[in-house]
Amino acid sequence: MTDAHLDRLLAAFPHPGRVAWIGVRPARLAPVEAVERAVAIDGGLVGDHYAGGRREVTLIQAEHLDAVAALLRRDRLDPALVRRNVVVSGLNLSALKGRRFHVGAAVLEYAAPCHPCSRMEDALGPGGYNAMRGHGGIAARVIAPGAFSVGDAVLALAPA
Repeated sequence: MTDAHLDRLLAAFPHPGRVAWIGVRPARLAPVEAVERAVAIDGGLVGDHYAGGRREVTLIQAEHLDAVAALLRRDRLDPALVRRNVVVSGLNLSALKGRRFHVGAAVLEYAAPCHPCSRMEDALGPGGYNAMRGHGGIAARVIAPGAFSVGDAVLALAPA
């Protein structure tokens, strides 16, 4: 396989993702609050206590929430329990590694995988930490500020 062929494969997405849920964490250890709209600014989301930290915006796939729920033998999983900011449906977040992407009007950049923390054991029950492994989503940096709402598109941008 040539580099050009691989580059074409990595750039092809079947369709945009969608914002399915948004949450902000107003204070350390505080419950995550679901919101319909968020504003990304330099350093994170307005109203989120992590703004300015190394995990500016955290995203998780809706499909991974379903997988974690199945591993825990639950019908569904409340997104607030996993303490991520944005739930995205219909887009493989791991495929955004090394890329910038639109979330509504904001532009974010993949920063790192978002591994589960030990709090998942308390939030999800026994085995919650292991159920989340490999399904924790990603952390992203804010490149261009902007607002986004539930239902907005999530689009990968062309590589620089």
